[in-house]
Amino acid sequence: MSEALPTTLDAWLARLEAAHPVGIDLGLERVAEVARRMGLLARPLAGRVITVAGTNGKGSTVAMLEALARAHGLTTATYTSPHLVRYNERLRLDGEEADDAALMAGFEAVEQARLAGEPISLTYFEVGTLGALWAISRRPPDLAILEVGLGGRLDAVNIIDPDVAVVTTVAQDHAAFLGTDLEQIGREKAGIMRAGRPAVLGSRTLPASVRETAAKLGAPDYALGEAFTREGEAEGWCWRGVGSDPRGSGSDPAAFLSDLPDPGLPLDNAATALQALSLADVTLEVDACRQALASVRLPGRMQWWGQWCLDVGHNPHAASYLAKRLQARPCRGRTLALLAMLGDKDADGVIAALAPVIDGWVPASLAGERARSADELAERLTARGESVMHRATSPGEAVEWLVTQLGEEDRVLVCGSFLTVGEVLPRLASVAGSVQTDTDQSSREVAP
Repeated sequence: MSEALPTTLDAWLARLEAAHPVGIDLGLERVAEVARRMGLLARPLAGRVITVAGTNGKGSTVAMLEALARAHGLTTATYTSPHLVRYNERLRLDGEEADDAALMAGFEAVEQARLAGEPISLTYFEVGTLGALWAISRRPPDLAILEVGLGGRLDAVNIIDPDVAVVTTVAQDHAAFLGTDLEQIGREKAGIMRAGRPAVLGSRTLPASVRETAAKLGAPDYALGEAFTREGEAEGWCWRGVGSDPRGSGSDPAAFLSDLPDPGLPLDNAATALQALSLADVTLEVDACRQALASVRLPGRMQWWGQWCLDVGHNPHAASYLAKRLQARPCRGRTLALLAMLGDKDADGVIAALAPVIDGWVPASLAGERARSADELAERLTARGESVMHRATSPGEAVEWLVTQLGEEDRVLVCGSFLTVGEVLPRLASVAGSVQTDTDQSSREVAP
């Protein structure tokens, strides 16, 4: 008798976490075979597909792509990972989180396919990706936006051929799986590119291997600072790039958008999203672009809630960006850091990048096998001469302690992991629920 399938989303997720012996198992053979059994590779997933890879900036680029597409009247499906609070965050259909029923139906379709023949073992992420693709394929949208989970070439998302490939940034992260050679990391992330299809390069400092991969494939590349540019650092910035060609003449008309609002997210990523959408055959309308950029929301990325700033940054590159944003927004009081990280992340690099803007630290322990303890973080901080104010057993306990210590003009940076921000968000609602939200446009708060 076959095992009964779970009847709740939580039960499904618990089953998936226990089903595969390793959490990350890079390679496309297993997941591609199950996808073939599901019929996912036999027809287009959507009218157009944009796949986004990169070390940092994927989430904000995806969020702005979704907002821009919807403002232009397109139906959308967006797949991202990981989530902050609810698994449902990973799949958005026409701007709304997928409900439990849609996710569970996808998981069931994957389960049936992986057992239809020689059984195939899949990781939690692989099942989630296939289930999301199945849900998207039930009602193919005008545009599907897919975020790579890890690397690019061997990530489960890469079983789908994108019409436009985007590489945001390349830096060191996930060293155990991708190594520390930036040229090799660049080749892995460029593995989402396809022959003859445009590739958008969203950083001015990508390793040469990214462009070399595009050239070998014959994928035309559109690089920030060359094919498309942005001018300005805040409200009223301008974008110039390659426009869509509604007449199908094969030309590359120029496009220019002015007086754009600050989305509260990196403007390089906003410019990249505009260029990618244009290359997906969307004629950009300035009013629609202004509307989208003024309204886009992305929890956990420079998300301000009164005195609290939450950001999922967990590597030195992301931490450097955070430090620059905080320097550009000085406060009269202290800037404190609630830091909790996984053990495979570069804690020393993150601490070094943030140290110039932090007056006191509250390291916290995360739960799980990959977690790093507050004591270990504290040792690294004290070795640098940093001020450790308190060692917390969890991010939630750190919030409770910090609430009792904050002056009216102090602020707190919460960072180090998706797990950190995901635990703090709901805790803030109960512990610091009376705090006023921040309405500053440059650091737009996103209500949890």
